[in-house]
Amino acid sequence: MQKKAEKNSIIEICPIRNVVARFGNKWALLVILILHENGSTRFNQLAKLIPDISTKVLSNTLQVLEADSLITRNVFPEVPIRVEYGLTKTGESLVPIIQQLTEWAEQNMKSIIKNRKKHEKETGK
Repeated sequence: MQKKAEKNSIIEICPIRNVVARFGNKWALLVILILHENGSTRFNQLAKLIPDISTKVLSNTLQVLEADSLITRNVFPEVPIRVEYGLTKTGESLVPIIQQLTEWAEQNMKSIIKNRKKHEKETGK
């Protein structure tokens, strides 16, 4: 039992598993970039800017990003209630890294796709 507890504590403190995995889903980095480009943005506007995301997935993504303090959620006491999302300092600090990753992907995408297809052809997967 002690080994399992030790293993769990290592997993819990691992930055890759605890931080990167939280914002490394399909949509989180895109949401961060959109908030960076547009500033404070309402939910419906985010949904329009990412037309192929469901409202449930967008809502879950925003909740995860908010829980990690990468974004803020501001509720305005109006009728109807207005809610806007924006980046925190921590979220903003992630933007240059996302931009570097995007540049890397653009530079290497053709080669990766070519190798992926080659691998699929060789392995039948």
